[in-house]
Parts: sequence; C-alpha cells; structure tokens
Amino acid sequence: MMYFDEFLAILNKEVGMDIGLEAIERVDRSFCFLKNFAQDKVIYGINTGFGPMAQYKIPTEDLEQLQYNLIRSHAAGVGSYLSEEFVRASMIARLMTFLQGCSGVHPDLVKTLTAFIDFNINPLVPSHGSVGASGDLVQLAHIALALIGEGRVKYNGEIFPTDEVLSKLGIEPVKVKIREGLAVTNGTAVMTGIGLVNLKRARILMGVAVQTSVLMNEVACSYDDFMASELNSKKLHIGQEKIADTMRWLSEGSQLIRNREEDLYGQSSNEEIFNHKVQPYYSLRCVPQILGPVLDTLKNVEKVLIAELNSVDDNPVIDLENRSIYHGGNFHGDYISFEMDKMKIGITKLTMLAERQMNYLFHDRINGILPPFLNMGRLGLNYGLQAVQFTATSTTAECQMLSNPMYVHSIPNNNDNQDVVSMGTNSALIASQVIENSFQVMAIHLMAVSQAVDCLLIQDKLSLSSQQFYSRIREIVAVNRIDTVKAEEINRLIEFLRNEYSPNEIIKRLFD
Repeated sequence: MMYFDEFLAILNKEVGMDIGLEAIERVDRSFCFLKNFAQDKVIYGINTGFGPMAQYKIPTEDLEQLQYNLIRSHAAGVGSYLSEEFVRASMIARLMTFLQGCSGVHPDLVKTLTAFIDFNINPLVPSHGSVGASGDLVQLAHIALALIGEGRVKYNGEIFPTDEVLSKLGIEPVKVKIREGLAVTNGTAVMTGIGLVNLKRARILMGVAVQTSVLMNEVACSYDDFMASELNSKKLHIGQEKIADTMRWLSEGSQLIRNREEDLYGQSSNEEIFNHKVQPYYSLRCVPQILGPVLDTLKNVEKVLIAELNSVDDNPVIDLENRSIYHGGNFHGDYISFEMDKMKIGITKLTMLAERQMNYLFHDRINGILPPFLNMGRLGLNYGLQAVQFTATSTTAECQMLSNPMYVHSIPNNNDNQDVVSMGTNSALIASQVIENSFQVMAIHLMAVSQAVDCLLIQDKLSLSSQQFYSRIREIVAVNRIDTVKAEEINRLIEFLRNEYSPNEIIKRLFD
C-alpha cells in the first residue's frame, strides 16, 4: 500500500522506487500463469483484437506484433505536452498496478518502467486523447512508445529521441512478450497521476486560504467568536471544525482580533450606531462554513485517489489465487472523473472567497478603514492596486465557467463499444487549470492583504504566524507607494506559492 506522503516523496525525487524481490516474484508468477493459461483459451487482448475487434482471433505468430500495433496505432494524441510532473506521476501510478501481480506482464517491463522513474526520464505525452473509458489509452500509448524505445522523451530539461537516452543510460527497451502493450495502455494511470498532483497543489491552496483568512480578520479587527469551538462544534461537519480550530491556532497572540465578551457583553454601551461592525461580512466570518466543505471534499479526493493508486485498473485481470482470468471494466475512470469535478468546484469556491476578501480590502466604502484600492500614493494621480482586481475578477470568472462538470459529458465512441465513458483525464486537466488560476488569484490576494497591513501600520500587532507570513511576502514584493508594473510582482508571488510556500503545519492540522 502506497500512501500520499510516500507518493509525494517519489514524485519529488526525494526517494526512488523501492521494488523488492517479493514484488518482482509476484509479477513473474502472474506472467507465467498468463502465458500457460492462454495457450488453449481465448483471452481478450492476448490472442484477440482490441475493442470492437475482439471478435477476431489472432494467430500465434502475430501475438507479439499485435501488442506493438496497439502501442503505435494508439499513440495519437495532440495538443500541448503534459508537464513532466504529470507524466512522472502517471508512470508511478502505472507501475503500482503492475506490482499487484494481476496484469500478466513480464518483470522486464517493471524494471524498465522503474528505471524511467528513477532516472527521471519523462516521455512526451500530448494532453488530448483520452475519454477515460478503457483508461487513458492514447496518453498511455505515448508512454508505452517510449518504453519500447520509440518516440521522444524529456531528460535533464531537454528533448531527445528515446533510444538515445536509453542507450546513454544503459537501459534496455521493453521487448513485448505477451501482454505488455495492452497492460501499459489500458488503465487510469494518467488521470490518477494528474489527480494526485492536483491534490498536492490544492492542499497548498487550502493552507494559504486559511492563513490569509486569519490575516483578513486581523485587518478587520473581527470579533473572535466566529471561529469559537463552542459555535462550530454545533454544526456537525468535521471540515468546518478543522478550519475553525486551525484559524484559532494561527491567530494566537494577535492583538487585533477582538473578544466579544469583553467588548460587548462585559459592559453596557450608549452607542446608537456602532462604529465597528457587530458582525463582519460573510467572506470574513463564514470562513469555516465556506472552506469546511472544500476541506472535506479534498479529504475524500485523497481517499479515492489513493485507493485508485493501489488498485488493479486494467483488463483482463489475473487472479492467481483462483487460477482464473476475469474480464471487466476496472480501467473505467468514473471514480477519478467525479472526484476531479468535485475538486475543481471546491477550489473555485475557495478562489471566489479570496476574490471577495480582496474586494473588501479595495472598497473603501465597505471596509471604512482603508484608502481606495489600498492606494498609498496621491489619489487620482496614483492607482494603487486598482488594476490587479481586474485580473483577479476575470480569472475567478474563468474558474466558475470551468467548474461545469465533465463527469456527465459522456460521448459514445469506438463503434459504441465504449458507450458510457468517464472523461476522467479531461476532468483532471480542467481541474489542474482551475488550480493554476487559483494560484494566480491567491498571489494577487497576498499582494492586497500585505498592502492593507502596511496601510494600517499593524505589523507588530499581528499574530506570530501572520507576522511571519507577511514578512515572507514582503521579501518578494515591496510596499506599493508609486505605480509600478504589477505583472512581474504577481508572477513572483505565484512562483512563491507554487514552489516555495510550504504550509506543512497547517496542512497537517487540516488533513490529519
């Protein structure tokens, strides 16, 4: 069983794939069983054609060529290439299926695929091609093409013909034995790999959303009871309680968060109209209720993805215990497709919350304490952060449009053999775009909330966690006093969030 932290360690090249002798022996037993079992029986994809062509039996002398034909004919993807991280994650997912010993592949395939992962050799895989039904046939065919020494790969940041890289590293291309072509191409590895990378990035976004929400409430000097345990435990959702608990932890030591009991309950007030809002806007006080369901969704996404990572997701499936082979649809990607749709909806809502929090900061008639657009220059001559809101708003709107579900967009194809499909890889790729958009909006949000701290000169009154977060932002972008080009600053903050910001303690509290 591989868990998410173990997957991340391999994905991030902190450790290599540790393939033990026991796993290799299990794979070998599966291969030997399939080879013997198929000699006098009809087994799909071993001695028959594929898909609607399964009605045609293949002569013994053509069985190896059948597998090569599948790989080459299905390497038909188009569009931009998947990132190296997506491809690496997909190869890890494919290898995990083979290690279950239910695919009938030769151990040489396992060894070569392991070498690709350990040497960080990433096949060029186009983004368009999968309907997510017989798995990711087209994208996986491009990976298979590299495994047999054909096609092109990215290695050490450059693109090479695959055979050149393998020759240089002394890696033997896979030679098809009986089932290698079908086994590599027939499964959910690409959508699963992309989904796992999406989850890694979504957890970072959740961490920054909670951290900035605390900072927002410090800027507004909100009353503390919106995150009280006594309040949030009355609504029986784990995610909401986790968000509130984490916000209480992050706000410890803040001199800005107000205590309602002391301010409003402990003494009578003669004010007819209260200068300070008795209850802040929803984007501030409803953070546990808004981010709670997103957190619960991401936890379920992790559960489903890890189950898929450790599953046997191809067809047919070899059952050594019962000495038989079963035909079915374990390659179908509905589980992943559904979860990716849920994920992108959740991340879109998280992004919408950030955009509304930004609007509070920019709108002086709403917040009542900050200059318009956080402008620290001359109003009219200078424009503060006015224009970055356009970018944040338009990008958030795109997230909303992209959140339409892919899961229900099945289109029959393959002579109606694939009459109900998952579109899982499309769903995962659209979710990845929503996540990328969210990083862009969040970067602008960091610029805005740190500017608000400077407008109010409250740096020393923030909680220790917020002070550290604010200081890190200010190491990347300076206080905005005169009009400067914002695009470069936003990109630096995006890079910080994607690759440098590690809210590990926040993530641990939220996801454990």
